[in-house]
Amino acid sequence: MSSPPIIVWFRESLRLSDHPALYAAAASVAPVVCSYVYDQESPELRRLGGATRWWLAQSLRALGADLQALGADLVVRRGPAAKVLGQLARETKARAVFWNDVAQSGPRAVAANVESALGEIDVASRVFPDDLLIDPSKLRGKDGRGPRVFTPFWKRVLALGDPPKPLPRPARLSSVSVVASLAIDELALEPTRPDWAGGLRATWQVGERAAQGRLARFLDAPVRTYAANRDRPDVESTSRLSAHLRFGEISPRQVWHAARFAAAERPAFAPGIDKFLSELGWREFSRHLLYDNPDLATRNLQPSFNAFPWTQDGAALAAWQRGRTGYPIVDAGMRELWHTGSMHNRVRMVAASVLVKHLLIDWRLGEQWFWDTLVDADPGSNPASWQWVAGSGADAAPYFRVFNPMLQGEKFDSQGSYVRRWVPELARLPAALIHQPWAAKPLELAEAGIALGRSYPAPIVDHKQGRERALAAYATLRTSD
Repeated sequence: MSSPPIIVWFRESLRLSDHPALYAAAASVAPVVCSYVYDQESPELRRLGGATRWWLAQSLRALGADLQALGADLVVRRGPAAKVLGQLARETKARAVFWNDVAQSGPRAVAANVESALGEIDVASRVFPDDLLIDPSKLRGKDGRGPRVFTPFWKRVLALGDPPKPLPRPARLSSVSVVASLAIDELALEPTRPDWAGGLRATWQVGERAAQGRLARFLDAPVRTYAANRDRPDVESTSRLSAHLRFGEISPRQVWHAARFAAAERPAFAPGIDKFLSELGWREFSRHLLYDNPDLATRNLQPSFNAFPWTQDGAALAAWQRGRTGYPIVDAGMRELWHTGSMHNRVRMVAASVLVKHLLIDWRLGEQWFWDTLVDADPGSNPASWQWVAGSGADAAPYFRVFNPMLQGEKFDSQGSYVRRWVPELARLPAALIHQPWAAKPLELAEAGIALGRSYPAPIVDHKQGRERALAAYATLRTSD
C-alpha cells in the first residue's frame, strides 16, 4: 500500500529546478501531487492583466510537459486556494501540502488561509523561502522597515554574500493515480475575440527551458557590453529575463550564481555582469518595497503627492496608449508594448515621464495600463518604477527631472532604427530628423511621405510648455507644505 502523498502547490515558481518545495517533496520519497490553483477570487490577490494571463497559459503548458517527463501530471484547479487545496487534499488523502513562499502581503494572507483550512482536516503545511535573494526580515532597520533608497539597500544585500546555491531538479517523481484536472484552455487565459496575442506568440518562447536558454545566451556574449549598451533599444543588449523571473520560470538565485560563474570564467565580462546583477537588485529592491508597502500600486509613498493637481484627460491618455503622442521614441515604445507585451526599460522611463509630466496624468493610470499589457508586469517593479518616475516613490527621481523625449531618442537610438521598426510611417526620414519630424522642412516631409498631423501626429504638447507646466504643478506641492 502506497504512502499518503504530498501536494506541491505551484504558485509563482513555475519550474522544476531550484524549487525548494518540490525538491523537499521528492526527497521524502512520498508520492507527489503537483498542483496549480488559478485563484482570481481571493480578495487579497491582484487580478492578472491580459498579457500576463497569456504568458501564464504558455508557462503552465511548459510546466505540465516538464512534469510529465518526470512521471507526474500537473493538476490544474480554479477557485479560492484555501477551498481548492482543502478539497484536493481530501480527494488524494494527502498527508501534507508544500509550497514556496511569496513574500507579499496578499499571497501570504492567502497562504495563511490555506494553512488554516488544511489544519482543520489534519493536513500538515510546510512553507519554503523562494522568490527573493534575501528575506526582508534580514534587512530591518530600527523602525522595523527595510531601506528605502536603492544604493544602501544593495550594499547591504551584497555584504550578506551569495544567496544559497540553486537546488537541482528531481530526477524522477513518484506520482499517484489520475487526479481530476482542468485543461489549460478551460481557464480562459488567452484572448479569442479579438485574438490580439499574435505578436506575443511571435516574440516569446515561454517556460523553464526557454528561460535557461535565454540566460545562457546572454551570459555567453551580450553581457560583456551590457553596461555600455543596456540603454539602447536599437540593439539586443539586455537579458529579457524579466517575464521569466516574474513567473518563476527561473529563480533569482539561478541568475545570480550563473552570472557569478560567468564572471569567474571570463574576467573581462565582470563589469557587465556587476551592472546586470545590480539590475536584478532593482527587482529585489522593488519586491522589498512591496513587502513593506502592500498598497504600492495605489498609494503615493511620498504623502506630499496626495495633493498633486493631476489632470483628467481621456483623449491624451488614449493617444499615449495607442502610440500617437507625436514623440517618436515614446510612440515606438508604446507600439512595441502592444505588439510584443514588452518595452525596453529606457523607453519605459521616457514614456512614463511623458505621461506623468508632459501630460500631468496620474501615474496610477499608467501603472494600470502597463499591468494589463506587459508580460513581465511585476507586482513590485511595475508600481515602484512608476512611482520612481513620478517622484512619489521611496527612492524617487526628482520630479523636476523631466525627460526630453527628442534628446533621449537621439542619444539612445541615434540612427533611428528602433523608431523605424515600430513607427514605419517615419521610416524614410533621415536620422537627424526622425526624433523630431516637425523640424523637417515641407519638402523633406513630402519626400518621406509624411503629412504631419495626418499620417503622423504633431506633438501632443510642446516639450518646453509641458516641462514648464509640470514644474508649475510641482511647485504647488512645495508651497502647500
